[in-house]
Amino acid sequence: MRVNPEDYGIPAEYQHWEGDRAEDHNGPFFFRCHDNGVHTLFRVQGHNCNGHGGLHGGIMMLFADFTLCIAGTRGDQDDSVITVTCNNEFVGPASDGDLIEGHGEVVRRGGSLIFTRCTLSTGDQTILTASAVLKRLRN
Repeated sequence: MRVNPEDYGIPAEYQHWEGDRAEDHNGPFFFRCHDNGVHTLFRVQGHNCNGHGGLHGGIMMLFADFTLCIAGTRGDQDDSVITVTCNNEFVGPASDGDLIEGHGEVVRRGGSLIFTRCTLSTGDQTILTASAVLKRLRN
C-alpha cells in the first residue's frame, strides 16, 4: 500500500513502513531516522478517538510500539523485531487533528535483544513515555 505522507500533513521526507495492516488501519504512521534515533509522526483522526473525544490509549500504545520498533531496526525494512515487553506511562491527552510526534532511541543493543525507549508528544506537551525490550528475528 503506497501512502503519501503529505496527504496527512506530514513532510515528504518521512517514510511509511510498508506491510503492517494493523498500523495502516489505525494510522498510517511515518518515520525518519537520524544519527541519534528515530522521529515518527502520526495525525490523529476521528476513528482514533475514544468516547470522550481524546486519542484512545490503545492507539497511543500502538504508535509507541511502532516508534520503539523503528528505533530498534533503524528503519531497515529487511530487519525484523518483535516486542517482548512494552511499558507505557500516560502523561497527557491528544485530540482529533493533533500531530503526534515520537522520538525513539536504542538504549542498548545486544546479540538478540534490543532495549529501546521513546516519548510521544503533541506540540510541546508530552503525552506518553514508553520503554521496550525487542527480540531480533533472524531472516
